[in-house]
Amino acid sequence: MQYQFTVPENKRIRVIISSDTKNEADDQYAITHALMTPKFDVRGIVATHFAHVRPQGTMDESYAEVKKVLQLMGRDDQCGIFKGAEGALHDVKTPCVSEGAQFIIDEAMKTDELPLYAIFIGALTDLASAYLMEPRIAENMTAIWVGGGTYPDGHPEFNLINDVHAANVVFKSTIPLWQVPVDVCSIMKVSFAELQYKVRPCGQIGQYLFEQMMEVAKRGPSGCESWIMWDSSAIGLLMDEHAYQYDMKAAPSFTTEMNYLHNTENRPIRVYRQIDSRFIFEDFFCKLAMNYPINAKHL
Repeated sequence: MQYQFTVPENKRIRVIISSDTKNEADDQYAITHALMTPKFDVRGIVATHFAHVRPQGTMDESYAEVKKVLQLMGRDDQCGIFKGAEGALHDVKTPCVSEGAQFIIDEAMKTDELPLYAIFIGALTDLASAYLMEPRIAENMTAIWVGGGTYPDGHPEFNLINDVHAANVVFKSTIPLWQVPVDVCSIMKVSFAELQYKVRPCGQIGQYLFEQMMEVAKRGPSGCESWIMWDSSAIGLLMDEHAYQYDMKAAPSFTTEMNYLHNTENRPIRVYRQIDSRFIFEDFFCKLAMNYPINAKHL
């Protein structure tokens, strides 16, 4: 990393990323950002399904996409890549056993001085499975989930739709949890003009990030000149937790219609109500430019 600053070892954190990377175009940006952030010791990336879109093969698509991003960054050996579940939980009692869920358990149960944070920017299937397999992980990690509808009532939201049972397992668990609901992460808007100017010229990875965004935008229902980088919110919150921008709420559960069921007796979780999108984007743009040569012909 081409930085003239360092992060003291006692301020670094272990990070796991669970991502439905091939679902659309923002996960790739979040993963790239995480791997360029010196505070993070990224221990592994778990490929997650988005089976609500297609019932077969989505986890494998995410796995292949993670590998591609790491190769384009020249970081093939920086961290492990693990296959998660191929679909959602069948109920709230039975885990989907996978190498991704087992990796979460193994990392959580390690003796390590660095605290463990796990980012979930997709369905919660693999975290729920890991907890059902080994509940003691709750004592050794903090989870950050980008997902869930607007408070107080809730509503269908993509990451929630992909596994409601898993969300109920995690929200009813004892795992320390930070939630970024859909209305909060929706502020992460960026224009295609800015991505062309600041991302596309930055090496092979920058060119790929921009071009795959354009391909996804062609197929999507929105994205004429901008996109919402939902998942980058989790990276920014681990860089700086945005003190005073969240509320502690008793963890709700979810109905089959994906509305919130509130229970004041449940453990408190951190629910964000605001994030600083410019802080997150500008940090990403600077790190990308410093670490990957700018190709003038792409300006």
